[in-house]
Amino acid sequence: MSHHDEELCAVITRMALAGDGVVLGLGMAVLAVRTWLKFRSHSKALKQVQETPLTRIADLRSLILQKDDKGSIETPDFVSGSRTSTVSRKDVSTIIAKPVVKSVAHADSKLVIVRGRVYTTANVESSGKGTDSDSLVTQNGHERGVYLEKTQTCLYNEWRGIFGWGYEWKGLLGWGSLAEQITVSRRKVPFVLAGSDVHSDASQSKEVYVHVQLDDPPKHPLPLVTVYHKLHPVPASSYTFFQAMFGRRYPVGLLDEEKILPLGKEITAVGLITASPDGNPIIYSCKHLPCFLTEGTREQLVTELASGTKVLLWTGIAMSTVALGILGYAFVKNWTKYKARQRDRQRRDEERQQDSLLVEYELEDITDVPDGELCIVCLVRRRRAAFIFCGHRLCCVSCAQRVEQGANPRCPVCRQSVTGYVRVFDS
Repeated sequence: MSHHDEELCAVITRMALAGDGVVLGLGMAVLAVRTWLKFRSHSKALKQVQETPLTRIADLRSLILQKDDKGSIETPDFVSGSRTSTVSRKDVSTIIAKPVVKSVAHADSKLVIVRGRVYTTANVESSGKGTDSDSLVTQNGHERGVYLEKTQTCLYNEWRGIFGWGYEWKGLLGWGSLAEQITVSRRKVPFVLAGSDVHSDASQSKEVYVHVQLDDPPKHPLPLVTVYHKLHPVPASSYTFFQAMFGRRYPVGLLDEEKILPLGKEITAVGLITASPDGNPIIYSCKHLPCFLTEGTREQLVTELASGTKVLLWTGIAMSTVALGILGYAFVKNWTKYKARQRDRQRRDEERQQDSLLVEYELEDITDVPDGELCIVCLVRRRRAAFIFCGHRLCCVSCAQRVEQGANPRCPVCRQSVTGYVRVFDS
């Protein structure tokens, strides 16, 4: 570890342990709260998925008809994916004539779980007689899909230069951003899930389908398949030497990666069901669920959610325990310090009052001292203090205090031990 990294670790440690661990405890408490919120959402999602049976795609139209009997339907927007208003059945013809149709979030949208194979919309609408020419083609030209995600990652050198500045320091200071190293582009075409539960020929199976409406960009992970992964080295230039000397990052490689949602892939969709103006079922994602499209079956999804919920539960318990322990320790330490500061402040106030009283007494005792009443120690002030337990009144208050605070306090006359003194006032 370099010197700058050690300094950074030391600064972070001091910040985390500031206030005897208050900052660290509050940070752990925030993480614990976020874990419990995530556990709550996962628990609700698990309960919803457990209560929702696997529905055949062929049976989705019956669910839509049940909703249509209530007098309103939902109109999806294949372009933007937004859902803004509810329209009545008599306005459907007007909406069909419009090029862009707005979708709505229906109050009684039903959660469904369906499983089918991925096909383009143009293919299934032609009853399987069309081709997949409208599908997306990968860079190598061997794979076709309905969703294509290209990622370009620019790899930079890790040498810090002669000045020892790393690129993460420049990112912290605002001189650069690590997010600039990754570029992601996404493309998609309208696609459907065709019923894989029809055990006849492929054309009849494609007649039973449900449109899939994806968010842009997707808010849930997609079951993509990596089809292209290659590293392209970037040749060094004459300017590279000066960049390396002064610690400026320079690219050394470009990593290209392509992921697709291939045609014919069998996946499971968990979302809300609605209807298009022509009566076709459409499924879209639910923001309260942690997934939308997945490769696993319903049973595998339930198992995954149950295990994730259990992990979140124990993680929340552990983080809450640690946060409470740290905050409790910090509270006790800070309370002890607060009480100690109060006692020190009170002691200083008392000492200040005693010093002011001693000054006043000394001014009074210096003037007009009769014979035989001078302090036997300083021979300046009046005898005002009587020692305990012998009772001799031999010294002024200041000298009596010094005798009491000595290593071996004894009366100057009888040599008895002195445990304190009492100020004596004349009547």
